[in-house]
Amino acid sequence: MFEHMSEIRVFPRFMKRMSSNQMSRTNSAEIARQLLEGIVNGRFPVGSLLPTEFELCEQFNASRYTIRAVLQELQDQGLVSRRKNVGTRVEASRPKARFRPTLASVDDLVQFGVEHMRRVQSVETVTVTGDLAREIGCAEGTPWLRISSIRLDEGRADSPMAWTDIYIDPAYTDIGELVSTSPELVSSLIEARYGRQIAEIEQDVRASTLADARVAKALGLEAGAAVLKILRRYLDASGEAFEFSVTVHPADSFSLSMRLKRSTA
Repeated sequence: MFEHMSEIRVFPRFMKRMSSNQMSRTNSAEIARQLLEGIVNGRFPVGSLLPTEFELCEQFNASRYTIRAVLQELQDQGLVSRRKNVGTRVEASRPKARFRPTLASVDDLVQFGVEHMRRVQSVETVTVTGDLAREIGCAEGTPWLRISSIRLDEGRADSPMAWTDIYIDPAYTDIGELVSTSPELVSSLIEARYGRQIAEIEQDVRASTLADARVAKALGLEAGAAVLKILRRYLDASGEAFEFSVTVHPADSFSLSMRLKRSTA
């Protein structure tokens, strides 16, 4: 038996479907965004108390369950603490990041880093059906905000290294407006803006042939060319997928290295 020493987790196929409460998650995300914004801009300074659960329910016309989930999310980020008979106290003005791309991260796997530039090609709302819905594991006919971009090596701006389609909740429209001016990962922008953090990334790496004319033209490839396709599902702490991405690499521009060690068993 061999132990896989790489920290990258590769999953077989994305069969998990989006849950039926996706729409309520959008409401939760908006409440979290507004509270996070109030903490960051000083409306709720460090040491102060947030409104009570009852007051937040009234303010946002939300259930107590939703408000408690939002407050728990803020607490998980290190922004607030909660004590019985005291309330929810603001402990920090910035969330404590729990995920950062490292040399062992999925983003480093595809050699994405500060030395690679993102050039946004389009931002549009699309309805995902057919093979793509099955590939990324979302329900047939789900609408998503699609952010399409190419990655460029800083020293070779005329030679794109990859094409990426990122699918996020259409409610995050402002993220689509930020990606053209910010070098940060889309998941990082969602975390900063809405407080929704990555707890886990599921990834599928597979060989494929290129059928998308947009991608072929951008990467300078012919239809039917061999490519490596990387699909990712970004999950929050509750296991809900809030972002999907499909990255296409020319077959000769990508390599994957790992070490296998014999187990003691």
